[in-house]
Amino acid sequence: MAQTTKKLQTLWWDWLSTAERLLLSLHEQTATLSLRKVERLEEIQPEIDSLMARMEEIDDEAVASAKGLAEEFGCEPNLRSLVASLEKAEAQEVQAIANRVIVAGRNVQKIIAKNRALQENELEFVNGTHALVNNVAHEQKGPYVGKTKDGNLVMDQVA
Repeated sequence: MAQTTKKLQTLWWDWLSTAERLLLSLHEQTATLSLRKVERLEEIQPEIDSLMARMEEIDDEAVASAKGLAEEFGCEPNLRSLVASLEKAEAQEVQAIANRVIVAGRNVQKIIAKNRALQENELEFVNGTHALVNNVAHEQKGPYVGKTKDGNLVMDQVA
């Protein structure tokens, strides 16, 4: 690892490691959602939140490091310009790690979207079940239905 991009590459490796731990937690969340284990979901969520916050911190540091390198090399603060400013071997290392970060980021986003869809489906299921139970409870059929008046109870008492 060349000295000029060592900090940036180290940050990206840290980000990849954190993303891997996050993916494991997200897959566990997927399984837990499917099994409807609410208690375990509540245990997993703080871990997921913590890992995501850590990834954001690392990302902010990596952006600052890349901007510093861009200033040092006198290029635009983007990956393409930065890679073009480096020696061939170092450019290949940086590009390879950047590609891994991009793929890992897409994987994390995909699993988060899948879990969000599972959560929304569960909420729709619960709401539908609640509506169904509510409708059945208000039906006026069966041997145990009490007699109700159609009028306003307060008005009947006043009269």
